[in-house]
Amino acid sequence: MDSSWANLHVAILSSPGMGHLIPVLLLGNRLATQHGVRVSVLLVTTAASPPVWELLKLPLHPLVQILELPPVDISHLIDSSAKVVTQLCLMVRESLPSIRAAMDPRPHALFVDHFGTDALHIAAEFNMPNYVYIPSNAWFTALLLHSPLLHQQIPGDYVDQTDPIQIPGCKPVRPEDLVDPMLDRKDQQYQEYLKVCTNIPLCDGVLINSWKDLEPKTIQALAENRIPVHPIGPLTREVEPGNRDSDLVRWLDRQPHESVVLVSFGSGGVLSQQQMTELAWGLELSRQRFIWVVRHPTQGAVDDAFFRVTNGHDDATLDYLPQGFLSRTQNLGLLVPNWAPQAEILSHPAVGGFLSHCGWNSTLEGITNGLPLIAWPLYAEQKMNAALLAEEVGVALRPRALPTSQVVGREEIEMMVRALMEGEQGRRLRGKARQLRMTAVEALKVGGPSHTTLCDLLANISST
Repeated sequence: MDSSWANLHVAILSSPGMGHLIPVLLLGNRLATQHGVRVSVLLVTTAASPPVWELLKLPLHPLVQILELPPVDISHLIDSSAKVVTQLCLMVRESLPSIRAAMDPRPHALFVDHFGTDALHIAAEFNMPNYVYIPSNAWFTALLLHSPLLHQQIPGDYVDQTDPIQIPGCKPVRPEDLVDPMLDRKDQQYQEYLKVCTNIPLCDGVLINSWKDLEPKTIQALAENRIPVHPIGPLTREVEPGNRDSDLVRWLDRQPHESVVLVSFGSGGVLSQQQMTELAWGLELSRQRFIWVVRHPTQGAVDDAFFRVTNGHDDATLDYLPQGFLSRTQNLGLLVPNWAPQAEILSHPAVGGFLSHCGWNSTLEGITNGLPLIAWPLYAEQKMNAALLAEEVGVALRPRALPTSQVVGREEIEMMVRALMEGEQGRRLRGKARQLRMTAVEALKVGGPSHTTLCDLLANISST
């Protein structure tokens, strides 16, 4: 451990949700483990929030402490149609008094995730260096920084544009692949999103969970931005040695090398009943081994599970799957209700592919284990992630149509799973993923670009 910054204390603000808390905790662990920094994670909560960080079973360094801020109630500010982004931004806004109170003793710097930018003015009040942590990729970051200008340049709905949306120096974004808040400019979440984008340039710098070899062109374009952008990734969960005494791991131990595909839609994603049925048939018809993290189908939005993460044993009947599916696939696959130790599964040598919702945490866990993906985006920036992985990075297959726009049929699912696990295309994708896995290791080594970037940032904080 580098003890050059052993006297530093930083606070990191996390909005609710597993997808935000995981990368915040990983950043905190990295600062503590590698650099000796004391870290306070400020977790915004709601009255309904479970202690989600306990579900992670993510070991924390002794220098990292989690401060759960008092629950906030935003029910008087929203109606039943309020989208996730609206809720996240309002939760942070209602938590500002608690965030300010948590600045005692005063840290040397404040980091906020990108839904916490309303808290940047608290750091300004205390004259502290402040940074926005965007726990995603450079392409998404470029869109965030460019969105205020797009708002001025494009008067109508983005989805009505016939040409891709241009981002200076970066791959253009097809209108249908834009982040969810940009799909309806009349919805409140678009205004909240735009406020986030407008606030980001108020900070001293932006951290992203990516690295130069993954997105060289986009990171170079961001280097020309007036706000410093610091690639510090890939920060991913590490599997604890000796944590192999479970039925799931014992099942994996019995499978051939790289023969199993993991199917998981993250902590918040859900499918319709019709799509669940087609996915089940597609997996069965493929005759490939699988682990499927199943969740009860939704009649509403695909992110319906975002605020109700569970540890996975309250839905054991699985009566929403096709009749006879369990008996027909009992020697082929394993079903895990609601939640599974994803990092542990993906690191197992029996796993050879990943059908993923393309949340960035999951994406990085797949790539850093050298696995090719089937990109199945559901919400947030996942459609952009899927396009990036399939078209620019070259580690993923995609369905012909967006899964959020139409049901993906069993025949196409069968074809994609077979191609990923036993076809020439899958072998090419796997080769590229393995190359990126090696560059990821190099980026985080002492002297590597991501490690050096974080050292330089801490030096700037220390000298302030």
